Amino acid sequence: MSRHPRLLPWPGPAGQPSYLVTDDGDSLLSRLADEWEEIQLGTAEDVLRHSVEMLGDQMAGAGELRFVGHRLCEALRDALRVAESRGGRLSDSADDDSDDSDDSGDSGDSGDSDDSDGSEPVSSPAVTRRASG
Repeated sequence: MSRHPRLLPWPGPAGQPSYLVTDDGDSLLSRLADEWEEIQLGTAEDVLRHSVEMLGDQMAGAGELRFVGHRLCEALRDALRVAESRGGRLSDSADDDSDDSDDSGDSGDSGDSDDSDGSEPVSSPAVTRRASG
C-alpha cells in the first residue's frame, strides 16, 4: 500500500479533501483522477485566455468581470489542488527511490486490505473509507 494517500482532484461529499489509498498507480480511480486533472488544467488555460481577452475589452461590464473573476478563482483552486497532489506524488517517488536502495526484503504489506483492485478513496477530515466498486 502507498505510504501517502493521493489527493484527488475532486472534493468529498461535504466539500472536504478526498484521498486515494492504493498500491496500484494504474488503478481505475488513479486513471480517472489523472484524466480529471488534465481536464481541470485545460479548463484553467481556457479561462485564463478568456479572462485576458475580457480584461482587454474596455466595454466589459462589472457583471462580466465578476463572472470572469469567479471562474478564475475556481480554476486557480483546481490548479492548486492538482499541484499539491502531484507534488505529494513526487515526494513519494523520491522516498521510494531512497527506500529501494535500503530495502531489507520486507514488503511492508500488512495484509489488511480487502479491496479487489487495491485502491480505496478516503475523505478527510474524518477520513472515512468508501468501497471502490
